[in-house]
Amino acid sequence: MTMRSIHPTEWIASPRALWAEHWLVLTAGDWAAGDYNAMTVSWGATGFLWEKPFAQVVVRPTRHTYGFMERYGSFTLCAFPERHREALALLGSRSGRDGDKINASGLTPEASSVVAAPRFGEAELVLECRKIYWQDMDPARFIDPSISGHYPLKDYHRIYYGEIAAVRAAQSGR
Repeated sequence: MTMRSIHPTEWIASPRALWAEHWLVLTAGDWAAGDYNAMTVSWGATGFLWEKPFAQVVVRPTRHTYGFMERYGSFTLCAFPERHREALALLGSRSGRDGDKINASGLTPEASSVVAAPRFGEAELVLECRKIYWQDMDPARFIDPSISGHYPLKDYHRIYYGEIAAVRAAQSGR
C-alpha cells in the first residue's frame, strides 16, 4: 500500500466513518524501548483546539493501555482496511497483561515518523500524536442521563488530547 504524508492541518476525515465504522487502534509507549501496548477504540474525536489539530481518546483506568498512556508522551491512532477486522477485534478483547496480543493479532508494529509510540505497517491511516492535555470524566457533569448507562461499574474514562504531529494515509484512503 502506497502511503503519503498529509500536513495535519490539511487532513480531513468523516468523524462517523473514522470512529464508528472503522474502529481504530490506539498505541501508546515507546517503540525504541520495546515498551508499548495497543487497544482497539471506537470512541473519540478529532478537531482543532488551542490552535492545534488534535485527536481525543478515552481510556478506562482498568485497561492495560492506561498505564502506557500515563507513562509516555505520545500515542498513535491507526485505521485499517476491513480485512484486518479480526485482528482489531482481538486487540479490543484481550489484555496485554495476559500475553503478547499484538503478536497474536498478526499486525506489524513499526517506528513512527515523529513520535515514540509505534504505528502499524498494515494501517491505511496513521495519526501520530503528542499528548497535550488530560482530564478525568466527572459523572456529575453528565447532562444527558443516558451517558451513565455506559458506566455500570463506575469506571469512568480518562480523556487524553494529543496534538496531531503527523498524518500518513493510503493514496486512496481517508
